[in-house]
Formats: sequence, C-alpha cells, structure tokens
Amino acid sequence: MSGLAVFTLVHVLLSLVGIVTGFAVVLGWLAHRERPKLTLTFLVTTALTSLTGFGFPFDRFLPSHAFGVLSLVLLPIAGVALYAFELRGAWRKTYLATALIALYLNVFVLVVQLFAKVPVLHDAAPTQTELPFGLTQAGVLLSFAAIGWATLRRPKPSAAALA
Repeated sequence: MSGLAVFTLVHVLLSLVGIVTGFAVVLGWLAHRERPKLTLTFLVTTALTSLTGFGFPFDRFLPSHAFGVLSLVLLPIAGVALYAFELRGAWRKTYLATALIALYLNVFVLVVQLFAKVPVLHDAAPTQTELPFGLTQAGVLLSFAAIGWATLRRPKPSAAALA
C-alpha cells in the first residue's frame, strides 16, 4: 500500500469515527445525556479530519478546503464553550451550534465523496449538479437544521436529569 493510500485510509477512518461519534453525541443532546468520552473523540477526530484534508495533493483551493478551514474555526470555539466555559449561559448554544455545524460539514463532504466514488450514486449524478445529488444534500441540510432547532430550543436540563 502506497503512502498516499495509507494517508487516505487514515483520513477516511478519522472522518467516519468523527461522524459516528458526532451522531452519538447529538443523540445524547436530545436525550439530555452527557457523553464526555464520545464528545472528546468527536471533536478531536473531526479536527484531525479537517487537518489531514490539507495533506492531499492539490493545485487550487477547493470547496472542501473552505469547509476544512471553517471546521477548524468552529471546533476550537466548541471546545472553549464546552471545556473552558462549561456551557454556561450563551456558551451552551454556542457549543451546540458550532459542534453541529462542524458535524454537518463532515457529513456534507461524505455525501460528496459517496457520489464521487460509489458507482450507482456516481451514475445518478456524475457531475454532482444533477437532481439526486441536490436532493440528497438538501435532505442532509434540512435534517441538520431540524436537529439544530430541536437541540437549541430544548430547555437546559436540570442537574438531576443529568445524574
């Protein structure tokens, strides 16, 4: 296996771990259950996914690079809100929004890669300007908007509910 193949595998695994743990964290939000180890894993692997994305050869700045930069801006804010300010006051909503947007960006890129690499999806939208791709990305966006609305609108749980 070449160095680039190994690097790609590590990047993909980091991304998948970030997405899976991200969804587990979001489910915890909705159930008012803290998941500190999963949260740390999500934040770290999502940041590493964005960082390793810049390690691939490229000759121009791509939308995926913009998503990586945005994610690398959002994730430290989420970390500060969670670990330094312990979700007090407005930091709770700041954390929820920044972490959820970072997860969304990772899922958006996953959908792009699935349509680029999975033959049946690629055949349905070879240039990713076709309706199946647009509908899929719109569905992902609407799903994340609904999750965001649900988590941001929920009242903060009492300390007893988290115990």
